[in-house]
Amino acid sequence: MNLPSAARGPQARSPGTESAPPATAAPQVEALPPLSAVPAQNLTGPGKINVALLLPLSGPSGTLGQAMLNAAQMALYDLGDDRLELLTRDTQGNPRGAAAAAQAVIANGAQLILGPLLAGEVEAVKPIANSANVPVIAFSTATQLAGDGVYLMGFTPNQEIQRITAYAHAHGHDRFAVFAPRVPYGQVVADAVRTAVSAAGASLVRVEFYDPSLRDIAGAVRSFAAEGHDYDALFLPEGDGRLKSLAPQLPYFGIDPDEVKFLGTGLWDEPGLGSEPALDGGWYAAPAPTARAGFEQHYRELYKKAPPRLATLGYDATALAAVLSHSSPGAPFTPAALTNPNGFAGVDGIFRLLPDGQVQRGLAVLEVHRGAGTVIDPAPQSFQNIGF
Repeated sequence: MNLPSAARGPQARSPGTESAPPATAAPQVEALPPLSAVPAQNLTGPGKINVALLLPLSGPSGTLGQAMLNAAQMALYDLGDDRLELLTRDTQGNPRGAAAAAQAVIANGAQLILGPLLAGEVEAVKPIANSANVPVIAFSTATQLAGDGVYLMGFTPNQEIQRITAYAHAHGHDRFAVFAPRVPYGQVVADAVRTAVSAAGASLVRVEFYDPSLRDIAGAVRSFAAEGHDYDALFLPEGDGRLKSLAPQLPYFGIDPDEVKFLGTGLWDEPGLGSEPALDGGWYAAPAPTARAGFEQHYRELYKKAPPRLATLGYDATALAAVLSHSSPGAPFTPAALTNPNGFAGVDGIFRLLPDGQVQRGLAVLEVHRGAGTVIDPAPQSFQNIGF
C-alpha cells in the first residue's frame, strides 16, 4: 500500500517514520499522513468517499467531542483530498442520539463510521451499521462491543496491563496485588491483571475493591494496608484527582513505594501526575509522549489550547480513513484493508485493528517523575515480534 508521505514539503513527519527500517527488512507499519497547517480543500466532487464522524458535540462530553472533531479536521487539513467527505453528526452523548446520527449518515451514503465515543452509543449504532454493512471504528474501550463490523480505537486496559506486568516481572517483581474501585473498569483491570500475571509466570496474591463514592478514601486504604503487604507490585487503576487523593494515603498507612512498586493503567497518562510524591517512580504503559508531541504542538497553534488526551483518536481514525481511501478507492474499507496485519503508524505510535474488532498498540513503559513520565522501555516500531 503506497501512502501519502512527508515528501509534500517541509512538514512535520508522522511519528515513527524517520527511523523506519528499509523496505528489505521485515514488513513495517504504514505511516499515516504528516501534520500540516495547510487548510483543507472543499471536500466534494465526483467519486467522493463519504466517511461519517459521530461524536458527542453537546451534552456532558461535548467539550471532548469538539476536541476530537478539531483533531479530525486537522487530519483533513493534512490530506487535502477532494474525494473524501466527512459527514459529522452530533450524538448528543446518548444512545438515542447516536442511533439517529447513524441512520442519518447511512442514508447519506456513509461507507465508514468513525465513532461514536461512549459504550452506550456504540451499542446503539452497532446493529444499524451492521444491517447496512457499514464498518464502524469506535472510540470506546468496551471490548464486549468489538466484532461484527465494529473495531475499537480506544486505549483498552488489557494491553496496558499485559505490557506493564511483563516488564515488572522481568525486573524482579513476582507478587502482584490490585486495589481498585468497585466499578466495571476496576473489575476489567482485576481480570486483566489475573490473566497477565498468569501469562508472566508470577502470582496474584490480593485483589480488593473499594467504594468509589467515598469522599474520604483513607478508611479504605487503612483497611487494605492493615492486612499486610505480601506483594511487591500494586496496581492502582485510578486517574487524575482521585489517584492523587489515594496515593499519599498508601505510604501513610505503611505501604512504602520503596518496597512496593506502584503500577498504573493508561489513566495515569495525564500531565501533572508526578506532582504527587508517592507516585514518583511508579510505572505505567502508554503510547510514548514524544510520538504525539508534534500533534499537540500543532493543535495548540490552531486552537490556542492544549488538546485533551483522547483527541489523538480523532486524528488517527480520520487519517486512517484517508489513507485507505487513497490506496483502494474502489472498496477502501473492506475487512482486509482495515485489518492490515502490518498496522499503521499514527500520532500515538503504531496500531493495528484485529479481525475480532479489538485494537493492538505498540506501548512504551513510562516511569513517573516530578516533571513528566519518562520512557524507560521504548515502544516497538513494528508488530513482527509482538504477541497479543
